[in-house]
Amino acid sequence: MKNTFFHPLLHLIASATDSELAKYVEFLKQENKILRSRLPRQVHTTSHERAILLKYGKAVGKAIEELVSIVSAATFYRWVRESRTGRPEHKKPKGGQRKPRELRELVLKIAETTGFGYTRIIGELRKLGIKKISRQTVRNILKEQGIEPGPDRTSDSWTDFLSRHGETLWGCDFFSVKSITTTGLRDLYVMVFLNLQTREAIVTESTLHPDSAWVCEQTKWFAEQTSDREKKPEIVIHDRDVKFTKQFVKTAKAEGMKSNPLPNGSPNLNGRCERFIETIKLECLNKFIVFGKRHLDHLTGEFTEYYNHHRSHTERDHLPPIRSIPEDCEMVKLDQINVRSHVGGLVKSFERKAA
Repeated sequence: MKNTFFHPLLHLIASATDSELAKYVEFLKQENKILRSRLPRQVHTTSHERAILLKYGKAVGKAIEELVSIVSAATFYRWVRESRTGRPEHKKPKGGQRKPRELRELVLKIAETTGFGYTRIIGELRKLGIKKISRQTVRNILKEQGIEPGPDRTSDSWTDFLSRHGETLWGCDFFSVKSITTTGLRDLYVMVFLNLQTREAIVTESTLHPDSAWVCEQTKWFAEQTSDREKKPEIVIHDRDVKFTKQFVKTAKAEGMKSNPLPNGSPNLNGRCERFIETIKLECLNKFIVFGKRHLDHLTGEFTEYYNHHRSHTERDHLPPIRSIPEDCEMVKLDQINVRSHVGGLVKSFERKAA
């Protein structure tokens, strides 16, 4: 009677010659390589799977070094040793004993308080009379706590700079708009001031001749627009456009503001101002044919008023730059809402009706 439980692979191996077996093994090795290439670099085995590998791996002796691929041969031999002793092997910890808790806390305190790097922390410890600690140990202590090396901590990040100066930091930039004038198609230039925290925008009147005198005049006008504020502009950042002359720096200083030119090749540092310019062009100016200076000034003024008081902003909790916090409610009825039009009906906003 034929044994239906006899696996076809065993029948194939039992009936094969040595030459055929070698070919079978070579084929299985190549197939295994292909399958292994599709798997993650490291395969975690269960205790049951390790027992199966040990059972059949011990039988092949030294040949296991050539055959095993799911783990390294060293790992397989470690499994063999652990199967004999019945307990896992533990690696000896590298290095010496850990430093006392008080010393570790002192290192962390110096790092967090001063922002010093490894070498300067060593110097502070030496001044305190602590000599039995190396630079590598200081590095390990900081690394365990996720504290970056000194240069990454002491350097003033752009985010920290913005946060520190808050509502007194403004960016400024120029943009141009094609306009139909009596002398043909011309470029009209506009100057934008943007608060980098609140995102409030102040847009100047346009000009055909954006020279140094015009820039200084608009800077004075900007100072007048913000003169009655509790937090007046203190720093104005800008790129290195030739229109930002020495006279502009003097004018800003006379108005109580410091001019801060940005490094060359760093457009992202004034990206918020450039983002406003992109917004006013895409949502407003690109949808009109501009007829001269008065038309452009009207459009920029209308849109800026909408932008500051009615347009939501993701960085301002989806509220306008200049806004009051509305009371929370689950629903507002349609008859309690006003729809306001801005810039000649180009954009609209929704507001609750006055009670």
